[in-house]
Amino acid sequence: MNWIKYIIMIAVGALIALAIDAIIPFNRPNHDHLYDYLFSIALTIFIWEGTLFIDRKLNNRISWVTNTFNRVIIQLPLSIAFSALTIYGVMILYNTYVCVLPNDLESTLFKTSIIIGTLFSIILLGVEISVLFLNQWKSSLAEVEKYKSESLSAQLQNLKNQVNPHFLFNNMSVLSSLVYKDQDKAVEFINQLSKVYRYLLDNKDTELVSLKTELEFIDSYTYLLQIRFDTNIKFDFNISAEAPNDLMPPMALQMLIENCIKHNEVSSDQPLTITISTFEKTLIVKNPIQPRSLSETSSGTGLQNIKARYKYFTSTPIEIINDTKFFIVKIPLLKP
Repeated sequence: MNWIKYIIMIAVGALIALAIDAIIPFNRPNHDHLYDYLFSIALTIFIWEGTLFIDRKLNNRISWVTNTFNRVIIQLPLSIAFSALTIYGVMILYNTYVCVLPNDLESTLFKTSIIIGTLFSIILLGVEISVLFLNQWKSSLAEVEKYKSESLSAQLQNLKNQVNPHFLFNNMSVLSSLVYKDQDKAVEFINQLSKVYRYLLDNKDTELVSLKTELEFIDSYTYLLQIRFDTNIKFDFNISAEAPNDLMPPMALQMLIENCIKHNEVSSDQPLTITISTFEKTLIVKNPIQPRSLSETSSGTGLQNIKARYKYFTSTPIEIINDTKFFIVKIPLLKP
């Protein structure tokens, strides 16, 4: 609160005047020491506010957090110079209009006042830096706790999206038909299904995986989809050579593919082609818009889930494009 700050300023100004008076006792007839305290308090408030003004101006140019060293070596000399010049100017006014100082004390009092004022500026800057980093530390802790909470929520949503009655029912239905028609394919189907669930369990606590790892999982996932939809669904992969080492949240690509199938017609009359490609550190999932005759109401949970997870790793936004012909989602690939 501002009134607390000004109470502290007044107290500091009074202490500085008391310190100077103790170091250099100065008594002259008809001299009221109240003027000394008032001058010291006014000077303290002016220097304090001026130092904070310098700090605010530098905040727009040099960050305390990302460029601490440069900030200190620039702001410290500026604050000291501002304090010293202000004190020198005020002391001249004091000597001219309030109380003429004796020649033997004038130089000493000027030097002492400037030294004390300069030390005050250094202490003020030190306190400011300490408070700043304390607040930053508290903010980081709060951000970590918030991330943990949202990460758990995201993991739970992943489980819901992947292990749901429809997904399991559809795959069991496919498997039951395969057992009678093609036992070898049924065995391979079970093998790929187990890989999907194994990936889910192995990465439920993982924050990031490589694109290569995610694509290996997607191979098993798309195998199940192609057995289910046969030739009615097609996946077109175009992944650059350097992209597999980049990172992304696990199951993010699976959620985007699931989103394509959930909201589009997949049939012999309207086969669906889903394109997965990379371009300049971006993973792109694209599908033609083929509205289902019995469309589901979209809650947007899947995309919000991905956005919530990405915002802790990069400021690059997820891009969603709907041009009435194609639905395109672009998610950033992260550096290892």
